[in-house]
Amino acid sequence: MASFSIPLTGLNADSVALNTIANDLSNMSTTAFKAQTTNFADLFYQQIGTTGSGDPIQVGAGTQVANTATDFTVGTPNTTGVSSDVALQGGGFFVVNDGNTQYLTRAGDFQTDANGNLVTSNGLSVMGYPAVNGVVNTNAPLTAINIPVGQVEAPQTTTTMNMTANLDNETAAGTQFPAEVTVYDSLGEAHLATVTYTPGAAANTWDYSVSLPAADYAGAAPAPITGTMTFDANGNLVQVAQGAGPAQNVGTAAGDVSSIALNFNGLADGASNLAINWNLLGAAGTPTISQVDTASAVSSTTQNGYASGQYQSFTIGSDGTIAASFSNGQTLNVGQLALGTVANLQGLQEMGDGDYATTLASGTASIGTSGTAGLGAMEGGALESSNVNISAEFSDLIVAQRAFEANAKSVTTFDTVTQDTINMVH
Repeated sequence: MASFSIPLTGLNADSVALNTIANDLSNMSTTAFKAQTTNFADLFYQQIGTTGSGDPIQVGAGTQVANTATDFTVGTPNTTGVSSDVALQGGGFFVVNDGNTQYLTRAGDFQTDANGNLVTSNGLSVMGYPAVNGVVNTNAPLTAINIPVGQVEAPQTTTTMNMTANLDNETAAGTQFPAEVTVYDSLGEAHLATVTYTPGAAANTWDYSVSLPAADYAGAAPAPITGTMTFDANGNLVQVAQGAGPAQNVGTAAGDVSSIALNFNGLADGASNLAINWNLLGAAGTPTISQVDTASAVSSTTQNGYASGQYQSFTIGSDGTIAASFSNGQTLNVGQLALGTVANLQGLQEMGDGDYATTLASGTASIGTSGTAGLGAMEGGALESSNVNISAEFSDLIVAQRAFEANAKSVTTFDTVTQDTINMVH
């Protein structure tokens, strides 16, 4: 009988609504959870006649669940201080994989497994773009992100160095001014290179001498690397003579010299010979050594070598770049988190554990990096909170409860009417 079937459709639909609200409330503390709303639609209508003007007389058959819409608004980021946690602020999803199938998720509560792989809380691999020698290749296929936990970064030989210094033009003849730069050989062993400046015989000239400690050599220490620097009346370095060679203009024009070759052979630790270019020009293309009337001093030294280092930690940048830090003070990019999105968010299939699968309705996932194609930025050491609004949920709960009670009352009313009808027959 329609009198019973119609309120039963309401009871079934209201039960779904109550289940949806209960699920939302139970996930108030679930990382990056997205609240849902159950929407109803009326069922088909039966035409039982027409009015005098021809208007149809129709009787409805009840209600049904039209859809459960997901609210994909971004939740508030909560700082955790855990380096493997990352909150996505803006559009998109993290891309994860179970080895066979690709999924999307907003939950950034990642961790590292025994092999250093970055995984989700349910063990799925976090996917991203690989890095080679610290350079991320966003044109390469996605790969599982691996953190170099427990690994040692190989040393890097010093090949260039630079010194920003001033030499006092009033320094007495014969007075030496030493300056030191720590350089590294192919085994990561540190060596203290000493550059000694001495006023030259001619005005506005300084002799330089570069050497390593005698103990750094397997045999007898070779003679220091020497030469002469010439400055103009304004204290600018204009010429360099290397060893007994001719003076050359300092600059970048053809025939000019911009660096001094320093070679140290026969090191005691068995490392490869050191071949270092002592750059005389700074980033602006001007000499970094000057001669003016102030105390001789070195303001800074730089060189590109370093010792080996043990892995210590990693951080995730706002663009998803993962940088590993080592005990030698170096950082190395080991990958970049990939982000994905779909044309129809409501078409995604919820898989539990915060994961979504693409469907024909959602369309295939478009993969990219943070800040491109509407994809959001990331906040390392934080997690996106659930976007469940408890006030709205309680309001919806009251409405759903009242609707359920009304439909239940309809069933009992029709039962009473039916019983009275049967009694009349008897």
